[in-house]
Amino acid sequence: MHVTRRTVLAGTAAAAALATLPTAQAHAAGTAAPAYRWRNAVIGGTGFVTGVLFHPAVRGLAYARTDIGGAYRWDDRAARWTPLTDHLGWDDWNLLGVEALAVDPAHPDRVYLALGTYAQSWAGNGAVLRSEDRGATWTRSDLTVKLGGNEDGRGAGERLLVDPRDSDTLWLGTRHDGLLRSTDRGATWAPATGFPGTPSASGQGVTLLVAAGRTLYAGWGDSDGTSANLYRTADGTTWEAVPGRPTGSSAKVPVRAAHDRHTRELYVTYADAPGPNGQADGSVHKLATTTGRWTDVTPARPAAGDTFGYGGVAVDARRPGTVVVSTNNRWSAVDTLYRTTDGGRTWTSLKDTAVLDVSETPFLTFGTDAPKFGWWIQAVAVDPYDSQHVVFGTGATLYGTRDLKHWAPQIRGLEETSVRQLISPPTGQAHLISGLGDVGVMYHERLTASPSRGMATNPVFGTVTGLAQAADRPSYVVRTGWGDHGNGAWSADGGRSWAPFAAQPALAKDAPGPIATNTDGSVLLWTFVHWDGTKYPAQRSADNGATWSEVATFPKGATPLADPADPARFYAYDTDTGTLFASTDAGLTFTPRAGGLPSGDSQFQLAAAPGRSGDLWLSTKWNGLYRSTDGGASFAELTSCWASYTVAFGKAADGAAYPAVYQVGSTEAITAVYRSDDGARSWVRINDDRHQWGWIGATIAADPRIHGRVYIATNGRGIQYGEPVR
Repeated sequence: MHVTRRTVLAGTAAAAALATLPTAQAHAAGTAAPAYRWRNAVIGGTGFVTGVLFHPAVRGLAYARTDIGGAYRWDDRAARWTPLTDHLGWDDWNLLGVEALAVDPAHPDRVYLALGTYAQSWAGNGAVLRSEDRGATWTRSDLTVKLGGNEDGRGAGERLLVDPRDSDTLWLGTRHDGLLRSTDRGATWAPATGFPGTPSASGQGVTLLVAAGRTLYAGWGDSDGTSANLYRTADGTTWEAVPGRPTGSSAKVPVRAAHDRHTRELYVTYADAPGPNGQADGSVHKLATTTGRWTDVTPARPAAGDTFGYGGVAVDARRPGTVVVSTNNRWSAVDTLYRTTDGGRTWTSLKDTAVLDVSETPFLTFGTDAPKFGWWIQAVAVDPYDSQHVVFGTGATLYGTRDLKHWAPQIRGLEETSVRQLISPPTGQAHLISGLGDVGVMYHERLTASPSRGMATNPVFGTVTGLAQAADRPSYVVRTGWGDHGNGAWSADGGRSWAPFAAQPALAKDAPGPIATNTDGSVLLWTFVHWDGTKYPAQRSADNGATWSEVATFPKGATPLADPADPARFYAYDTDTGTLFASTDAGLTFTPRAGGLPSGDSQFQLAAAPGRSGDLWLSTKWNGLYRSTDGGASFAELTSCWASYTVAFGKAADGAAYPAVYQVGSTEAITAVYRSDDGARSWVRINDDRHQWGWIGATIAADPRIHGRVYIATNGRGIQYGEPVR
C-alpha cells in the first residue's frame, strides 16, 4: 500500500536538501542492479522443527517444516537441507509458518505445503503451495481460512494428506474451519461433506490426518476427553467416530499417528493438551485396524513430579512392530524417545544410552557443560530405507542417528533463528556479532560455521533486546536481554567473553530494553519497556554499570543512539510525538529538537552515519526516510523511497566520498533490500525474487570492511548475508 508522504519538516536547509535528491526511479534506467550471492550466516537451527517426513518411495528424500522459518528438502548427497520458501516476500510474511506438509507416494516429485503462521483476526489467510519438482518451483492456491503454524498444536500431526486412492484428491485439516477437500491436486478447496467435527473459534480442530491402507483417519483436538476425538472414512464421504477409543485426560488430544502396514496397526500418541507447552498427561495406544481392538501400549506413565505428554510417533517400514515415540514437555527428567521392537509390549529409552555430539552447533549446550537430549519433541521420523536412521525435532535443532546410540544435529542448511540485533565491527576477528531471539548473543568468527563459543555466557540470555559497540573503542561491547542471572553484560574483547554489570536498575528484570554506549565506552544509556507496553525513561551509568541513575528528560521507551564521533552526544526519537531529542552532555539531559516528524509508526529506526557527528537518518515505515545533517535540529525527507523499515551503513564504494547506504524499504511497489552508493540519491535492489525471506524489518548491518556486504535479520530464516558476485 502507498501512503501519503510527508513533505516539509524543519528549516530552509532541510527544504534545500530535499530538492536536490532525485528519485530512485529516475536513476533506475541508467543503473544496473548488481548480481548478489545470498547465504546464511551459519548458526544451525535454533528454532522449533515441527515436522519431518521421509518419502516412502525414494531413498534419501525427506522434508521438514518449521513454525516460523518455512520448509526444507533434504539433499542426501550433500547431507544438508535446502530451503524451499525463501521466495515468499514481505507481504506474505504470514506464510513462513508451515502448518503441514504432504508427499504423494505414487508421484515422488510432488510435494505440498499448507502455510499460515497465525489464525488470529489480524493475520492473513493461509495458502497451499504445490510443486511437481520437489519444491524447486511452486504453484500457489490462496485459502479463505486461516492456519496456525506458530500456534498451540503446531507440533501435532500432518494436517495435509494425499488420498491413497486418488492422487488428485487432497485433504486439509484446519483449526477453526473443519476439514477441507480438493479434487484437483490442491488448486481449489471446499468443505468436506459428512465430516462430523464441529469447529470452534478457539479450538484445535483437526490435529492429524493419516492413511491406514485405503482408510483415512482424522484426529480431532476439541474433545473433552470423553467425546469423539478420532474419526475415519473408508470411502471419502461417510465419516464415523472410531469405536472403543481411549478416554480420559491422558487421551484427550490425539497428537500424532502412524500406521504399521505389516501388522495393520495404527499407533496414536495422546496428551491432555495440544502442546508443545502445557502438557502434563499422555499415553500411547494402538488400534488393530482389521478387528477394531485397542491396546494401551504407553511406555511410561506421567506422575507427580514427572509430568509430560506424548508427541511424535514413527513406524519402521522395514521391521514389523518396530515403533518410536517421544515424550513431550517433560522438564524434570528431560524428554526422550522410546523404541519398541515387539509392537509396544516392551520399550527402551534411547536417551539412556545416547551419546550426544553437538560440536557442529556448540550453542546447544546453552551455557552449560552438556546438551540436553531434547525438549519439545513432537516430530519423529524413521528412514524407510534405514531402520537405524532416526531423526527428531526439538525446540532448537534436529537430531539424527545412524546407529541408535550416537546422535548429532542433522541440521546443516536449516536456519530458523529470529534475529533482533546485528553489529559488524570495524576491526577484529569477527565480521559479525548477533543478538537473537531465544539463543542470546553470538560472536561469529566465521560466517560459514556455527560460532565456536556458542551462546554468550556470564550471563546466559534468552532473547536479546540490546547490543551496542563503542565506535572509537570497538573492543568494548554491551548487551541486554532476558536472562535468569542478570539482564546486562559488557565485553572488553569485542564480544568474545563477557561479564555481567556489577549492578542493574530494578526495571531491568521485567523490562529490559535497548542499550547504547558512546564512542569511547565511558557512558551507557539503557531504556526499558515492560511486556505490557509501559514505557520508562532511560537509566545512565558512567562507571561500566556499577551504578545507574534515571535520566528524567529522556523520552520514555525511546531507543538511545550514540553519536559515532562525539562522545558527549546521544539522540533518541520519540515516536509517540514525532520529536527528535538530543543530549550534548553525555546523556545527563535531553532536549527536544526537530518536531513534526512521523508519529505513531509501529516501526522506526534512528541511525547515524559512521565517523560523522550529527549525520542522522530516520526510517519510518510507511512514511519513508529522513536525514539530518545538523544533529537533529532539522530533517529532510529523501524522495528516493516512499517506505523505509531499517537502514545501515557500510564501506564506501571505490571513489565514493560517502559510506554505502543499505535499507529494507520500498522505492517503487515492492519491499526489498536496496543499496545506494551516492548518499541515497538513487538505489539498486540487491536481493531478488528467490531471496525475500518474508518479514525482514527488524534490523540490518553492513560491513565496514567489505564494500557491498550486508547482513539481514530475518524473523525465522536466520541471518542472511549478501555480497556482490565478483
